[in-house]
Amino acid sequence: MTAIAILSVKVVAGASQDRIVGWLGPTLKLRVRAQPEKGKANSAVVALLADSLGIPARNINIASGQISRTKVVEIRGISDAELHKKIYYLAT
Repeated sequence: MTAIAILSVKVVAGASQDRIVGWLGPTLKLRVRAQPEKGKANSAVVALLADSLGIPARNINIASGQISRTKVVEIRGISDAELHKKIYYLAT
């Protein structure tokens, strides 16, 4: 059985750079350069997370919040504990 981690993210689109900002309580804040139109920001979120975590983009799915700043992301192939450990390192 493949591990699936669930991550709540808040996205700021139209930023000056793509980056992981840090935690806002249980939610991870991300900044992406892409604009929130035609799924561009969602694609940028997937690409940023895939690159940062070193996993294929196909393993990342935006489960809810496609047109919202707050999204729920499913990440296959990584446990919640591994995910939080990697993101803690990236967000500091």
